[in-house]
Amino acid sequence: MTQAVGIALALLLVIAVACAVLYWRRVQRHNRAIRDFKDDLLAVSADASVGRRLTVPASDSLGDLANTINQLFDALGERDEEIQDRDRLFANFARTIPEVVLIHDERILLANDSAASLVGLAPEQLEGRQVADLVKPAYRALFRKTMGRQLAGQKVPRRLEIQLINGNDQGLWVEAQSSLIEYRGNEAVLTVARDVSYRKSLEVSLSRSKRQAQYTLESIAEGVITTDNEGRIDYMNRAAEGMTGKDRESAAGHQVSEIFSLIDEADRRSLGDPVERCLAMRRRVNMGRRALLVSRDNEHEHSVEITASPIKGPGNSITGTVVVFHDVSELRGLTRQMSYQATHDPLTGLVNRREFERRIQEAMDSAHADEASHVLCYMDLDRFKAVNDSCGHLAGDNMLREVATLIKEQVRDSDFVGRLGGDEFGTLLVGCPVEKAGQIGADICNAVADYRFVWQDKIFNIGISVGLVEITQSSGSLQDIVSAADSACYVAKQRGRGQVHIYSARDEAIARERGDIQWLRQMQTALHEDRFELALQSIIATGGQDSGPAYEVLIRLPDERGKVANSAEFLRPAQRYQLMPQIDRWVVAATLSAMNSGEIRLPRGRSCSINISGQTLTDEGFLGFVVESLDRSGVAPSSICFEVTESVVTTDIQHVQRFIEVLHGIGCEFALDDFGSGLGAFSKLKTLPVDYLKIDGAYTRGLPNDDINQEMVSAMIKLARTMQFRVIAEQVESQQDFDWLRDVGVDFVQGNFIEEAAPLGGASTSGTYRALRY
Repeated sequence: MTQAVGIALALLLVIAVACAVLYWRRVQRHNRAIRDFKDDLLAVSADASVGRRLTVPASDSLGDLANTINQLFDALGERDEEIQDRDRLFANFARTIPEVVLIHDERILLANDSAASLVGLAPEQLEGRQVADLVKPAYRALFRKTMGRQLAGQKVPRRLEIQLINGNDQGLWVEAQSSLIEYRGNEAVLTVARDVSYRKSLEVSLSRSKRQAQYTLESIAEGVITTDNEGRIDYMNRAAEGMTGKDRESAAGHQVSEIFSLIDEADRRSLGDPVERCLAMRRRVNMGRRALLVSRDNEHEHSVEITASPIKGPGNSITGTVVVFHDVSELRGLTRQMSYQATHDPLTGLVNRREFERRIQEAMDSAHADEASHVLCYMDLDRFKAVNDSCGHLAGDNMLREVATLIKEQVRDSDFVGRLGGDEFGTLLVGCPVEKAGQIGADICNAVADYRFVWQDKIFNIGISVGLVEITQSSGSLQDIVSAADSACYVAKQRGRGQVHIYSARDEAIARERGDIQWLRQMQTALHEDRFELALQSIIATGGQDSGPAYEVLIRLPDERGKVANSAEFLRPAQRYQLMPQIDRWVVAATLSAMNSGEIRLPRGRSCSINISGQTLTDEGFLGFVVESLDRSGVAPSSICFEVTESVVTTDIQHVQRFIEVLHGIGCEFALDDFGSGLGAFSKLKTLPVDYLKIDGAYTRGLPNDDINQEMVSAMIKLARTMQFRVIAEQVESQQDFDWLRDVGVDFVQGNFIEEAAPLGGASTSGTYRALRY
């Protein structure tokens, strides 16, 4: 029994041991299967390639797990293929576009060819490099800050303009747009940068142009205002501020009419708003040549030339206007002065002969149109020559001014008084009956007779003779009327001086018989018998120039008794009877002969001036005569300077131009004489090869005390300098005049103060003159 129990227990023990061994072996196999499954799973996970599978264990539980994992691998493989296809598509697309494309965090994860070309590498070589290395140093801090905020999920600007490195100092301007994306399971930044270098260069150029335009607008003398399309001011330059008295800040948003008004300078009527007119007419408008700009506070007035032009935008739409105005106050003032000087006698302030004759013509037109009647008074002073001869020209000038005042005091405000010549005056009595005119003439005679002229220790009494002629519908030409009044004045003188005589048909015959006819006969005799004489007046150079005229040749006419007449006395009849061509021929021939014989000796490089009349210039044979005479005499053309008066230039430019061009071409010099006696020659000077401007003597006397003449002479000198002419001042009568003319830059002077004209043989040819203070 006991043995049986023992056997049973031993058997149970053996069974238990066998079971334990079997269980242990089974556990070992299971653990080995799990290890193999784990190793296989790790190997498959490490490869992660599409199509790999886990080996399915025999164990049901592990087999089920392996099958499940294999299904997951299949799904992941399909997803991986989609991702790889998408990556390939993105990479191919990125390579084909010109923009720089980067996927990055702080380092580059993906780059396209455009990005790689910036630094000369392949796209793969860029991957892993710091993305900030592609940015120019000046912009790296900004780029890093923006990228860091974006990776942190913060809001950043959608666009950023920076410069990338591109192998040169300029860099590549790009406009970068970036967004936060997931790339291969991680957050990254996609940056697309578009090249905007051309636009930036345009912006820089436009900015530079704008600054340059701004500097220009602020520097120019013209005022410039721009407005919007409703006429509101949005810009004013510095000149506009100065002229309107408003600064741009206070003017902004206002209408131009609220800042200043435009009126006509003559009658001060309103000219309207230039901007309003421009916007309404949709074109450039000019506000005329007499516009006066007046600020709204009435503290600023400027003579201006002003235009308003539309500013046009796309489709020809008007976006605003630009107003440009030029301050011409000084120019208009000078023009008014010059216009006044062109129409007035500078000595007396009366209208000059040209203007007086224009007003006579107006009176004639009125008489023909309205059947009105007027009276012309022609007046000549008696015993004036005695004052000039005994006291000099300054005394004579003073007396003429005082007599002019006396005459003006005797006539009505509606009448005109003019100076017609040396001591000749005229009065145009508008709408005046002949009887009343006779009384006015008598009043003038009485006033002058009662007048006493005092000069230093001398007292002079003078008289005046008055000739009257009525201007009616039946009156002839202007020349006829003036000649009739002159004849009546001559008759008044012949009847005892200090008389008034009303013209009759017999007067002209008497005047011709006793006056011009006598001169005609005397001149004809002088031409036939070679009795004219030459005189010389020296011309000196203020600055020691070694070229230019040294003398002016003048002509004199002695009578049977040996009394010598100046050219002023007989040249008017010579003009009337067409003798000037013969007289000018005589002067040219006599001058060339005297130069050839040594009677006229010129300093080295200097020339001799000869006056030529307008009447002579129309003589077709005169030019050939001069050329032939020069050739025959052997005198160098460069030693001759011909003087032509300004009035001839204005009336006969065709003959003058041909004469000057031919002789200038062979070496002769030319001077424009009596310059300033009118305004007509200014526009013609540019076409004439003139060497000298000779300022009319009316402007050169009493200069230190005559502001108007000072301005006129200065303007003439400035014009001469601009046109590269040299300047001669004639009729210089005092040291003070000489000093003033020298100081303002006149090149040459002549006049009785320098040296009085002397007969040929008695003139100074040694270069010594009266004592001058240089």
